[in-house]
Amino acid sequence: MDSSMIGKIEKARRYANEARGRIIFDQFNATINGDNDSHVVGFDHGQWQCNCHYFEMHQWCSHTKAMEYLLEGMMVEMEQETVPSAA
Repeated sequence: MDSSMIGKIEKARRYANEARGRIIFDQFNATINGDNDSHVVGFDHGQWQCNCHYFEMHQWCSHTKAMEYLLEGMMVEMEQETVPSAA
């Protein structure tokens, strides 16, 4: 391995270790395997989507909230909390 490749690998590890604040998700889709079914959750520039029935009615669900908890601090700031945080 040449020295420039080693430097790039070290930088990648540093970026991964400093992910919160350094890496910001603008948009993505993910599948959450729930207790009863799998659901597709999407995030696009501050807006959540989920294909579950609860989300259709309330504009949030356990699937989107799980993703918020998982990715806290790593998404664009346009997101708005739709339910109170558990303290």
